[in-house]
Amino acid sequence: MRIFLAIYVFVVIAAVSILGFRGTTSTKPPLEVFPDMDRQARYKPQAENEFFADGRNDRPVPAGTVARGNYFNQKEVFSADFEDKRLGDTVLLEGKNADGSFVKKLPLEVSYELIEQGRQKYDIFCGACHGAAGDGKGVVQPYMVGAVPANYHDDRLRSVEDGYMFDVISNGFNQMLGLKDRLSPEERWAIVLYMRALQKSQNPVAEAGI
Repeated sequence: MRIFLAIYVFVVIAAVSILGFRGTTSTKPPLEVFPDMDRQARYKPQAENEFFADGRNDRPVPAGTVARGNYFNQKEVFSADFEDKRLGDTVLLEGKNADGSFVKKLPLEVSYELIEQGRQKYDIFCGACHGAAGDGKGVVQPYMVGAVPANYHDDRLRSVEDGYMFDVISNGFNQMLGLKDRLSPEERWAIVLYMRALQKSQNPVAEAGI
């Protein structure tokens, strides 16, 4: 029994010595059993070093890399009085007018190159779910649970604004994830143009000659 009490007292004293009394404060750094590289050595942005020949920490983008993300969000990055034709173009970047309403028509000049770009991007990012004809019958549709891919030939989607379609491509809808981190605004508008072409291909108008 004495041995047990001695061991018990020793364990209590050791625990208090290592962990401290509950509720006490200390200015000492905490004991780290697994630091997990929390304070690893690194180069800070816009600073100098002796490793690279030019002495700069910031390195140029390697050739052949693919950019991710989209244009700067002007509202978060810049002050309210900052003006820039590119960054402040809500029509091009968001598909919306200054009052928040959706843009009715494509803000880019229509060309064969643009619609061909839209076809290529559509085949990569949209066709698997929405189908080659835009009818919502892509190869993954039978395996989806819940909301099914939209059919572009529904009356509702044929009559919506181009800006609405751009917004859905950018930010997603239901189970669809947004693509603004993988496609530039021009590429998203190109997809909108190709989607309109798909709608016309399945819903021809005799009076218009198409």
